[in-house]
Amino acid sequence: MPLPTLMRQVVAREPGPPEVLALSDGPVPQPKPGEVLIEVAAAGVNRPDCLQRAGAYPPPPDASPIIGLEVAGRIVACGDGVTDWRVGDQVCALTPGGGYAEYCTTPAGFCLPVPKGLTVTEAASLPETFFTVWNNLVDRGRLRRGETVLIHGGTGGIGLTAIQIARHFGATVIATAGSDEKTAFCLATGATHAINYRTHDFVAEVARITGKRGVDVVLDMVGGDYIEKNLKCLALEGRMVIIAFLRGSRVEVDWRHIMLKRLTITGSTLRASPQQRKVEIAQALRREVWPLLESGEVKTTLNRVFPLSEAAAAHALMESNAHIGKIVLAVRS
Repeated sequence: MPLPTLMRQVVAREPGPPEVLALSDGPVPQPKPGEVLIEVAAAGVNRPDCLQRAGAYPPPPDASPIIGLEVAGRIVACGDGVTDWRVGDQVCALTPGGGYAEYCTTPAGFCLPVPKGLTVTEAASLPETFFTVWNNLVDRGRLRRGETVLIHGGTGGIGLTAIQIARHFGATVIATAGSDEKTAFCLATGATHAINYRTHDFVAEVARITGKRGVDVVLDMVGGDYIEKNLKCLALEGRMVIIAFLRGSRVEVDWRHIMLKRLTITGSTLRASPQQRKVEIAQALRREVWPLLESGEVKTTLNRVFPLSEAAAAHALMESNAHIGKIVLAVRS
């Protein structure tokens, strides 16, 4: 069957709140050398999508302006030089952009097979989250067996994935969340301890849990006043990995903690990482994590699936922080 020339896509009419998102028609993209074209069945919703919609996270110059960093569906065309995938393959994929649409291109090396036992909708919730967790918790955070890790935002997509990956690596996991319901979900997912940050001082709780030793790794997406609190939570030679700044990136901090405890502070943004780095992460995930997804040892949690036409409602739910797990757009029924 020949491919259509037009597709449905979600566009932001202007930077602003979720209501600026609307459906429109646009041209079907064509794969460049080394890329594949995916007929999108579902697309994951992530916080960077909300930032892009608000005008605070512009796409790279060579990326699609359409929002959406992860998709799942069927490959319908391959660009020159693609040898690892064929037309008809079911994949989930990290994308440079363009996910909120019926068709999306992405480098072939960013694709992974839909794990056996998972639906295509579940598979759409994997790439952005798992790439981010592996890159920051395993590679940059250097989490090792027997260590203790503090994971903020424990019931978001990143948090739930990080809890499971950390437990697989044999780490003790302390997670934070904003309600008793959410802390219970963290514990059920595999966290060793869970702290309700609305009712407890997580710095004091970490000191109590660790016998004042502190944690070896902190995975933080909050920023703001959490930065100095995280430094206080770290043990000697501890590592803090920052992946977002929900409370702001400009803060005043007593950096003597770094010198006194010989700390390492690092962070990354996946979208700006070199393409080859993301290909290497995909290979590591397929080797180390995809078997865990297929065996059920690691799982994805879907909170709600919205039709593509309700992308604004999906963004509103994401920004409410009321959800547990991943939010997904169903592009095709």
